[in-house]
Amino acid sequence: MGLRGRRAALVLTLLTAFEFQAQVIDFESGGLHYRTLTRNGLTIMFASLPSRIRAYAVMQVAVSNGSEISWNVKPEDFTFHAADGVAIQAAPAAEVVNSLMVKASRKDVIHLVTQYEAGIYGNTRMKLANGYESRRQNALAEVASAKLKAAAAASAIALVSTRLLPGDSTDGALFFPSNGKPLGAGKLVIHAAAETFEFDVDTIPAK
Repeated sequence: MGLRGRRAALVLTLLTAFEFQAQVIDFESGGLHYRTLTRNGLTIMFASLPSRIRAYAVMQVAVSNGSEISWNVKPEDFTFHAADGVAIQAAPAAEVVNSLMVKASRKDVIHLVTQYEAGIYGNTRMKLANGYESRRQNALAEVASAKLKAAAAASAIALVSTRLLPGDSTDGALFFPSNGKPLGAGKLVIHAAAETFEFDVDTIPAK
């Protein structure tokens, strides 16, 4: 084998080793089952939330950019593929916020906020510098009435389109239109950082 052949074999070996290492990691935190995967320097972590709000099934997601370049992340990058072949794309943040403001009851909002916060604040692997907590504080600082504060807190949960600089992170909730039904088992597919991330999604009991 010549020098060029040995180099090609070495590159193939390194790429194979990298792909082998880039495996989905499972762990439990705060009563939620998380899965995380790193590709091209971008790490995505998610967990399905047992509660649903109005017409949406909800997932909690965190994204951290460990690469040397910037990447854009938005809800529409995430698609759930059900076992029966139906594909459901996460709703844009503006659509979710408008729906929560108009249709969600106070009980819905409190339940979702409580569950979401229990997940992120109990998860030591999740960075909170540029995500929900920052959006919540900014939203609450701009409103006065208790009713508007509740709505602002709810809207701060939704993952928004974000440009992540090297070292940046963000988190938020993904809202999948499901007519109020659980998503069930399937696969979560994300197109981000010029890569395709794939996660198995389990069926979880509703609360």
